[in-house]
Amino acid sequence: MIYASFAELYDKLMDPSIYEDWANFIMRLVPSKRQTILDLACGTGRLAVKLVQAGYAVSGVDLSPEMLSLAELNARMQKVTLPLIQADMTALDGLERFDVVVSCLDSLCYLQNPADLKKTFVQVREHLEDEGTFIFDVISPYQTDTVYPGYTYAHTTEQQAFTWESYAGEQAHSVIHDLNFFIKEQQTQQYRRVTEIHQERTYPVADYLKFLSEAGFARVAVFSDFGRQDVTATTTRYFFVCHKE
Repeated sequence: MIYASFAELYDKLMDPSIYEDWANFIMRLVPSKRQTILDLACGTGRLAVKLVQAGYAVSGVDLSPEMLSLAELNARMQKVTLPLIQADMTALDGLERFDVVVSCLDSLCYLQNPADLKKTFVQVREHLEDEGTFIFDVISPYQTDTVYPGYTYAHTTEQQAFTWESYAGEQAHSVIHDLNFFIKEQQTQQYRRVTEIHQERTYPVADYLKFLSEAGFARVAVFSDFGRQDVTATTTRYFFVCHKE
Protein backbone atom coordinates (compact mmCIF):
# COMPACT_ATOMS: atom_id res chain seq x y z
CA MET A 1 0.00 0.00 0.00
CA ILE A 2 1.24 3.49 -0.78
CA TYR A 3 2.96 5.17 2.17
CA ALA A 4 3.50 1.80 3.92
CA SER A 5 7.09 2.68 4.80
CA PHE A 6 6.99 6.35 3.88
CA ALA A 7 4.72 7.02 6.87
CA GLU A 8 7.56 6.35 9.28
CA LEU A 9 9.68 9.17 7.85
CA TYR A 10 6.99 11.46 6.43
CA ASP A 11 6.92 13.95 9.32
CA LYS A 12 10.68 14.32 9.32
CA LEU A 13 10.77 15.06 5.59
CA MET A 14 7.99 17.65 5.54
CA ASP A 15 8.79 21.26 6.35
CA PRO A 16 6.68 22.05 9.46
CA SER A 17 5.96 25.55 8.13
CA ILE A 18 3.74 24.08 5.40
CA TYR A 19 1.20 23.07 8.04
CA GLU A 20 1.32 26.55 9.56
CA ASP A 21 0.63 28.05 6.13
CA TRP A 22 -2.26 25.67 5.55
CA ALA A 23 -3.78 26.26 8.99
CA ASN A 24 -3.59 30.03 8.56
CA PHE A 25 -5.14 29.78 5.09
CA ILE A 26 -8.07 27.73 6.40
CA MET A 27 -8.59 29.98 9.42
CA ARG A 28 -8.83 33.02 7.15
CA LEU A 29 -11.51 31.28 5.11
CA VAL A 30 -13.33 29.69 8.07
CA PRO A 31 -13.50 32.35 10.80
CA SER A 32 -16.25 30.63 12.79
CA LYS A 33 -14.88 28.05 15.25
CA ARG A 34 -18.38 26.53 15.40
CA GLN A 35 -17.91 25.01 11.93
CA THR A 36 -16.97 21.34 11.69
CA ILE A 37 -14.06 20.33 9.45
CA LEU A 38 -13.17 17.08 7.70
CA ASP A 39 -9.49 16.70 6.79
CA LEU A 40 -9.64 14.45 3.74
CA ALA A 41 -6.46 12.38 3.27
CA CYS A 42 -5.26 13.70 6.61
CA GLY A 43 -1.97 11.81 6.55
CA THR A 44 -0.10 12.08 9.83
CA GLY A 45 -2.66 14.53 11.21
CA ARG A 46 -0.34 17.51 11.59
CA LEU A 47 -2.78 19.96 10.00
CA ALA A 48 -5.80 18.47 11.75
CA VAL A 49 -4.10 18.76 15.14
CA LYS A 50 -3.28 22.42 14.52
CA LEU A 51 -6.89 23.13 13.62
CA VAL A 52 -8.14 21.36 16.75
CA GLN A 53 -5.69 23.40 18.82
CA ALA A 54 -7.14 26.53 17.20
CA GLY A 55 -10.60 25.57 18.46
CA TYR A 56 -12.23 23.75 15.54
CA ALA A 57 -13.99 20.39 15.70
CA VAL A 58 -12.00 18.30 13.22
CA SER A 59 -12.17 14.71 11.98
CA GLY A 60 -9.57 13.01 9.80
CA VAL A 61 -9.97 10.48 6.99
CA ASP A 62 -7.18 8.56 5.27
CA LEU A 63 -6.85 5.34 3.30
CA SER A 64 -3.53 4.37 4.92
CA PRO A 65 -3.67 2.66 8.35
CA GLU A 66 0.00 3.58 8.82
CA MET A 67 -0.75 7.26 8.36
CA LEU A 68 -3.74 7.03 10.70
CA SER A 69 -1.59 5.38 13.36
CA LEU A 70 0.79 8.33 13.20
CA ALA A 71 -2.14 10.76 13.27
CA GLU A 72 -3.49 9.06 16.38
CA LEU A 73 -0.04 9.26 18.00
CA ASN A 74 0.33 12.94 17.11
CA ALA A 75 -3.11 13.76 18.51
CA ARG A 76 -2.35 11.86 21.71
CA MET A 77 1.01 13.59 22.15
CA GLN A 78 -0.64 16.98 21.71
CA LYS A 79 -3.51 15.92 24.03
CA VAL A 80 -6.28 16.78 21.57
CA THR A 81 -9.36 14.89 20.45
CA LEU A 82 -9.19 13.92 16.78
CA PRO A 83 -11.66 11.32 15.49
CA LEU A 84 -10.03 9.28 12.72
CA ILE A 85 -11.66 7.14 10.02
CA GLN A 86 -10.07 4.82 7.49
CA ALA A 87 -11.79 5.29 4.14
CA ASP A 88 -11.20 5.72 0.43
CA MET A 89 -11.88 9.32 -0.60
CA THR A 90 -13.92 8.05 -3.57
CA ALA A 91 -16.33 6.22 -1.22
CA LEU A 92 -17.14 8.09 1.99
CA ASP A 93 -20.42 6.29 2.68
CA GLY A 94 -21.41 6.35 6.33
CA LEU A 95 -19.66 9.60 7.20
CA GLU A 96 -21.67 12.48 8.61
CA ARG A 97 -21.87 15.93 7.01
CA PHE A 98 -19.38 18.68 7.71
CA ASP A 99 -19.37 22.45 7.26
CA VAL A 100 -15.94 22.36 5.62
CA VAL A 101 -13.88 19.70 3.85
CA VAL A 102 -10.17 20.32 3.28
CA SER A 103 -7.59 18.30 1.36
CA CYS A 104 -4.03 19.55 1.32
CA LEU A 105 -0.58 18.73 -0.07
CA ASP A 106 -1.88 17.55 -3.47
CA SER A 107 -3.57 14.46 -2.02
CA LEU A 108 -6.12 14.53 -4.84
CA CYS A 109 -3.30 14.14 -7.36
CA TYR A 110 -2.87 10.53 -6.26
CA LEU A 111 -6.16 9.72 -7.97
CA GLN A 112 -5.02 8.38 -11.32
CA ASN A 113 -8.00 9.11 -13.58
CA PRO A 114 -10.73 11.72 -14.06
CA ALA A 115 -13.46 9.24 -13.05
CA ASP A 116 -12.04 8.83 -9.54
CA LEU A 117 -11.50 12.57 -9.20
CA LYS A 118 -15.14 13.20 -10.17
CA LYS A 119 -16.30 10.52 -7.71
CA THR A 120 -14.34 12.23 -4.96
CA PHE A 121 -15.84 15.63 -5.76
CA VAL A 122 -19.33 14.11 -5.65
CA GLN A 123 -18.56 12.37 -2.34
CA VAL A 124 -17.28 15.62 -0.85
CA ARG A 125 -20.38 17.49 -1.95
CA GLU A 126 -22.65 14.81 -0.47
CA HIS A 127 -20.85 15.09 2.86
CA LEU A 128 -20.99 18.87 3.05
CA GLU A 129 -23.73 20.78 4.81
CA ASP A 130 -25.75 23.22 2.72
CA GLU A 131 -23.57 26.23 1.84
CA GLY A 132 -20.55 24.14 2.85
CA THR A 133 -17.03 24.89 1.66
CA PHE A 134 -14.48 22.61 -0.01
CA ILE A 135 -10.84 23.77 0.12
CA PHE A 136 -8.06 21.86 -1.62
CA ASP A 137 -4.80 22.18 -3.49
CA VAL A 138 -3.23 20.33 -6.41
CA ILE A 139 0.03 20.63 -8.26
CA SER A 140 -0.18 22.31 -11.66
CA PRO A 141 0.66 20.95 -15.12
CA TYR A 142 3.65 23.30 -15.07
CA GLN A 143 4.89 21.44 -11.99
CA THR A 144 4.43 17.97 -13.51
CA ASP A 145 5.61 18.83 -17.02
CA THR A 146 8.45 21.28 -16.38
CA VAL A 147 9.60 21.36 -12.75
CA TYR A 148 9.48 17.72 -11.68
CA PRO A 149 11.03 15.80 -14.61
CA GLY A 150 14.69 15.29 -13.76
CA TYR A 151 14.25 16.51 -10.18
CA THR A 152 16.48 14.84 -7.58
CA TYR A 153 16.77 15.25 -3.83
CA ALA A 154 18.86 13.52 -1.17
CA HIS A 155 18.81 13.71 2.62
CA THR A 156 21.17 11.82 4.89
CA THR A 157 21.70 11.39 8.62
CA GLU A 158 23.72 8.89 10.62
CA GLN A 159 20.71 6.61 10.97
CA GLN A 160 19.08 6.90 7.56
CA ALA A 161 19.33 8.23 4.03
CA PHE A 162 16.63 9.23 1.58
CA THR A 163 16.73 9.83 -2.16
CA TRP A 164 13.94 11.17 -4.35
CA GLU A 165 13.94 11.16 -8.15
CA SER A 166 11.07 12.34 -10.33
CA TYR A 167 10.34 11.73 -13.99
CA ALA A 168 7.44 12.25 -16.36
CA GLY A 169 4.66 9.67 -16.39
CA GLU A 170 2.98 8.17 -19.43
CA GLN A 171 -0.29 10.07 -18.99
CA ALA A 172 -0.64 13.77 -19.69
CA HIS A 173 0.40 15.97 -16.76
CA SER A 174 1.56 13.02 -14.65
CA VAL A 175 4.75 12.39 -12.72
CA ILE A 176 6.40 9.42 -11.05
CA HIS A 177 8.39 9.80 -7.85
CA ASP A 178 10.97 7.10 -7.12
CA LEU A 179 11.63 7.14 -3.36
CA ASN A 180 14.43 5.15 -1.73
CA PHE A 181 15.05 4.87 2.00
CA PHE A 182 18.19 3.43 3.55
CA ILE A 183 17.46 2.73 7.21
CA LYS A 184 20.16 1.65 9.63
CA GLU A 185 19.25 -1.45 11.62
CA GLN A 186 20.35 -1.13 15.24
CA GLN A 187 21.16 -4.81 15.74
CA THR A 188 23.23 -5.38 12.61
CA GLN A 189 24.35 -1.76 11.99
CA GLN A 190 23.61 -2.43 8.31
CA TYR A 191 21.32 -0.40 6.12
CA ARG A 192 17.99 -1.75 4.90
CA ARG A 193 16.70 -0.36 1.61
CA VAL A 194 13.01 0.37 1.16
CA THR A 195 11.67 1.61 -2.18
CA GLU A 196 8.33 3.20 -2.98
CA ILE A 197 6.91 4.50 -6.24
CA HIS A 198 4.42 7.37 -6.03
CA GLN A 199 2.42 8.54 -9.04
CA GLU A 200 0.66 11.87 -9.30
CA ARG A 201 -1.57 13.30 -12.00
CA THR A 202 -3.10 16.72 -12.43
CA TYR A 203 -5.14 18.74 -14.94
CA PRO A 204 -5.48 22.29 -16.26
CA VAL A 205 -7.62 24.66 -14.21
CA ALA A 206 -10.41 24.48 -16.80
CA ASP A 207 -10.73 20.72 -16.27
CA TYR A 208 -10.97 21.09 -12.49
CA LEU A 209 -13.64 23.76 -12.89
CA LYS A 210 -15.61 21.48 -15.21
CA PHE A 211 -15.38 18.49 -12.83
CA LEU A 212 -16.40 20.65 -9.85
CA SER A 213 -19.35 22.16 -11.70
CA GLU A 214 -20.56 18.71 -12.73
CA ALA A 215 -20.33 17.61 -9.09
CA GLY A 216 -22.53 20.52 -7.98
CA PHE A 217 -20.05 23.13 -6.75
CA ALA A 218 -20.53 26.82 -7.45
CA ARG A 219 -18.59 30.03 -6.81
CA VAL A 220 -15.25 28.34 -7.28
CA ALA A 221 -12.16 30.54 -6.80
CA VAL A 222 -8.64 29.53 -7.79
CA PHE A 223 -5.45 31.02 -6.39
CA SER A 224 -1.76 30.37 -5.95
CA ASP A 225 0.42 30.86 -2.86
CA PHE A 226 -2.29 30.16 -0.27
CA GLY A 227 -4.67 32.67 -1.78
CA ARG A 228 -2.15 35.49 -1.92
CA GLN A 229 -1.54 35.46 -5.69
CA ASP A 230 -3.44 34.92 -8.92
CA VAL A 231 -2.72 31.90 -11.08
CA THR A 232 -0.11 32.37 -13.82
CA ALA A 233 1.45 30.15 -16.47
CA THR A 234 4.25 29.24 -14.06
CA THR A 235 2.13 28.62 -10.98
CA THR A 236 3.27 25.34 -9.41
CA ARG A 237 0.28 24.74 -7.11
CA TYR A 238 -3.40 25.65 -7.42
CA PHE A 239 -5.57 26.41 -4.38
CA PHE A 240 -9.32 25.96 -4.87
CA VAL A 241 -12.09 27.35 -2.66
CA CYS A 242 -15.47 25.87 -3.66
CA HIS A 243 -18.99 26.30 -2.32
CA LYS A 244 -21.76 23.75 -2.37
CA GLU A 245 -24.58 24.83 -4.64
